[in-house]
Amino acid sequence: MKLKQLFTALLVCSLLSPSYAQEKPKYIFYMIGDGMGLNQVNITEMYLASLENRIGVSPLIFSNFPVASFATTYSKSNGITDSAAGGTALAVGSKTKNGMIGMDSTGTENLRSIAYDAKAKGMKVGITTSVSIDHATPASFYAHQPSRSNYYEIASEIGKSAFDFFAGSGFLSPTKNSKKEAVKPITDLLGQSGFQVVHGLPAYNKLTNKNKVVLLNNKGASSESLNFAIDQKAGDLTLTDITKAAIQSLDNEKGFFLMVEGGKIDWSAHSNDVATTIHEVLDFNESVRVAYEFYKQHPNETLIVITADHETGGLTLGTGGSSLNFKSLASQKVSQGALSEKIAALRASSKDVTWTELKDLLAENLGLWTSYPLAEKEENSLKEAYQASFVNHVNETSKSLYANDDKIASLAIQTLNKIAKVSWGSGNHSAGYVPVYVIGNGAQEFTHKMENTDIPKKIKKVAGL
Repeated sequence: MKLKQLFTALLVCSLLSPSYAQEKPKYIFYMIGDGMGLNQVNITEMYLASLENRIGVSPLIFSNFPVASFATTYSKSNGITDSAAGGTALAVGSKTKNGMIGMDSTGTENLRSIAYDAKAKGMKVGITTSVSIDHATPASFYAHQPSRSNYYEIASEIGKSAFDFFAGSGFLSPTKNSKKEAVKPITDLLGQSGFQVVHGLPAYNKLTNKNKVVLLNNKGASSESLNFAIDQKAGDLTLTDITKAAIQSLDNEKGFFLMVEGGKIDWSAHSNDVATTIHEVLDFNESVRVAYEFYKQHPNETLIVITADHETGGLTLGTGGSSLNFKSLASQKVSQGALSEKIAALRASSKDVTWTELKDLLAENLGLWTSYPLAEKEENSLKEAYQASFVNHVNETSKSLYANDDKIASLAIQTLNKIAKVSWGSGNHSAGYVPVYVIGNGAQEFTHKMENTDIPKKIKKVAGL
């Protein structure tokens, strides 16, 4: 073959390669498991395998994606990030100090998120979460505030964003600003901005026009967050429901950008509640499944990026020796918070609750004693807590970032963790690497270790934002 012919042949091949032949993705899913480090994924997959009575892993939807890498999470002010700086890094591609929402570390310059870039390109934009819409991670994509605690001010920026769909449990301070002054309700501001505010999936489904929607938790349900997956009942709003509704509202010929946050992985990890954390990862995986089904219908036009803002808890799989017992976690039926409520109800039911009655409650909800015998030390610890709470009427609690649970519930969960051979480094964030999983048009850009700020930059590059 002559040199000119060889050059022509190589050029044609290069043009037909995926990086040249495909159009830029017009459907972008950016899915963030808050607090979901590498070990949160690993234990979930090993837990699933243990339910099949085998050693190994049972892969999640996203861990089967063709690109799997990892990223750092440190902020500009600390080796350990909070969700504000972590969310901002993932949203705008710049480091900032902890506490900042969409602003530089001085709190004087607004930083533009990729959601705004997508909107400027003509795409529809959705911001969704399993916690409140004004929480740090979702807020980083639409708001600019020097403090993540400025909840009213954060929410008031939704109307200014001109985005198309928001969803989550509700708002943390819907009628008072950061100075604790009474102000116009957030729902009124949203209505003035042209948004339809609806509570629950049935109300959303009744809308004849599903453009410009804010979907909130069912009326009467918590505005702080959706229920933990392990506690959910029929009719509860779920992250999967939200993801499906978002696609329904956003799908159009010009494409869309959708951020989905599994926010309560972080909450259960702050409480060091392993089983509940596993169920939250599985719940997040179900929302990814919705995105993946969409991808299969539009494989050349879709990009799905999965990552986390940080790891929470310093989760360790193994507490000495070479044995694990993750299957024991299947005995847990409720979250630590829900167990606290059951203990409170038992305490309120009688002035003379016996140790046997409390044991029966813990056995029913955690499998302690019935499925797994307790060491003398663990049983004595629970007995002492029973004595203090039910006999001496000293109601001790165990406080974490998002919960203030009954000490007995916390001790009982810790006991099950020990049986499972799982431990935690702390009740707060760690500096551990977070995973990055990618599939679709442009996935080849995410194949190496990254800074968290690289992720939105790569999305911008492949999508032409």
